[in-house]
Amino acid sequence: MDEGSFPKPVLIFDGDCGFCTRSVNVLKRLPIKAEVTAYQFTDLASYGTTPERANHEVLLVDPTGRIHGGAQAIARLLLTAGGIYAAAGWALRMPPIRWVAAGVYRLIANNRQRMPGGTAACALPPAARESASV
Repeated sequence: MDEGSFPKPVLIFDGDCGFCTRSVNVLKRLPIKAEVTAYQFTDLASYGTTPERANHEVLLVDPTGRIHGGAQAIARLLLTAGGIYAAAGWALRMPPIRWVAAGVYRLIANNRQRMPGGTAACALPPAARESASV
């Protein structure tokens, strides 16, 4: 496979975060057409990203290798599902909904340890998580 060319989109999330994992499990019930993987088990360099970015926001790598983060990653993922989900994805891409979605996403991401299913591990940087699990 050529670098920067993937057969289908890949959603990369924080597998150490209980809230993130629960949220992704809800998304996996939709007819999405993407691979879903935790960044802790992914060769991030092959997708052109870093653990720091993957810890900061959910990422969607499209088939061309372009990376979308945060609310726009979710919008692009919804587009792959078709139907009403694609309509929601298009709406999330349009101003001013796009701006509101980005703000809400960042608010939730910055407080994910406080969200239902969130854990104290959600608040730790990746390096601290690794040393805490040893």
